[in-house]
Amino acid sequence: MISGLKTRISHLARTGLLVLACCAAPAWAFDLPALMALLAQQKSGEARFTEQRFVRGLEGPLDASGTLSFVAPDKLTRRTLTPRAETMAVDGNTLTLSRGGRTRTLALDSMPELQGLVEAMRGTLSGDGRTLERYFKSTVTGTREKWVLDMKPVDERLAAQVRDMRVSGSAGEVLGIEMEFIGGDRSVMTISPGRAAP
Repeated sequence: MISGLKTRISHLARTGLLVLACCAAPAWAFDLPALMALLAQQKSGEARFTEQRFVRGLEGPLDASGTLSFVAPDKLTRRTLTPRAETMAVDGNTLTLSRGGRTRTLALDSMPELQGLVEAMRGTLSGDGRTLERYFKSTVTGTREKWVLDMKPVDERLAAQVRDMRVSGSAGEVLGIEMEFIGGDRSVMTISPGRAAP
């Protein structure tokens, strides 16, 4: 009798723990708000990057390398060092392009497709989920130590150029960005956080 009662209690306890674990799992899951909160802690950063651009009709990738820097909430600079020196700097709504001694300044919102890509970067780096939602449907998979943020454009003008964007990282660091463009071109960037070269 006592033995049967112990068995029943043991079974109920195991079942109860299983139900509790299933119900509680979503609260512990690593999701978009959790990732944004983690990324928002990084107020600035510098890194080196290498990029391969795969273009339809060309044999082999186009390689580039350089540095990236970011200061929250809206300053982003990409300095390409090879194959030729050029800089793209964004500060608020101002985009500055420099190459070969020439500099051009534009309003970012005059180029909707580029604006969407810039906002994807700034939104991710600053942990601004609201900005991401304006341009993308975003989903997060993985864990705090190894996560992937998949973004599909919801903005029609951006969707006409970009099929999807995938950002990967660990904790509060972005380590990779992949983009697939309409038409089949693809870009793969690997990022090495740390002090960027001058």
